[in-house]
Amino acid sequence: MPAIIYEDPQILICCKPAGLAVQSASFGKKDLESMIRTYLMEKEGRANPYLGVVHRLDQPVEGLVAFAKTPEAAASLSAQVQDGRMKKDYLAVVCGTLAKPEGRLIHFLKKEASGNVSKAVPEKTPGAKKAVLDYQVVKEENGMSLVKIRLHTGRHHQIRVQMQAAGAPLYGDAKYNPGAGKDQKLALCACRLELIHPKSKKTMRFTCEPEDFIIKNSAY
Repeated sequence: MPAIIYEDPQILICCKPAGLAVQSASFGKKDLESMIRTYLMEKEGRANPYLGVVHRLDQPVEGLVAFAKTPEAAASLSAQVQDGRMKKDYLAVVCGTLAKPEGRLIHFLKKEASGNVSKAVPEKTPGAKKAVLDYQVVKEENGMSLVKIRLHTGRHHQIRVQMQAAGAPLYGDAKYNPGAGKDQKLALCACRLELIHPKSKKTMRFTCEPEDFIIKNSAY
C-alpha cells in the first residue's frame, strides 16, 4: 500500500512509488486509484466511496499525488490544476550539464500518434502545445546534475522531453535517453506539492524524498 501522508474528509495525499500507474487501462493490473479506493472501502465500510483523480504522474515517476474525497473537493482541486494555483515541484537527475545553473525552458511539444512519446517541435507545428518549466541545478556530480524543477504547464512527458531538448536527458529514461541502462530507474520525483484546501482555504504544502536517486537530495 502506498504511503498516505495526509488525509481528512475532503482530500487525501499519498506518495506513489515508481512503476505504479495512477490509473490503469488494463484489467487486473494494480493501480494507485484502485488501491486507495480499496483502502477507503475498508476504512469507511461502504462499497463505493467517492475518489476523484485530479492529476497524474507517469507510471515510472515517483512522488506526491492528491486525490479528492468529495465532488466539491474534486472541483476545487481540478480548478487549481487548471489555473496554476496547485504548484508541483520535482527533483530529477539529468545526464550532463545544463547551459545555465538556473533558468526557464520553453518548448512546443507534440504527442506522437504512436509509441506513447512526445517531442519538441517548431512553434507553428499543428498540434504543438507550449510547455514551460523553471529549473535550478542543486548539485553536480560525476557528469550528472541534480535539478529542482517547477512545472508551469502539464504536458505529456513534459520534464523528460524538455530536458532532452535542452541536452540533459534524465538518468534512467528509457524513452528519451539513448544512454540509459536496462536496469536503471527513472530519476524523477514529484517531491513537493502546494495546494489550497477546498474547505478551509488554507495553503497546504507537502514534501517527500526520492527513494533511490544516484545523486542524493539536498534541495529541501
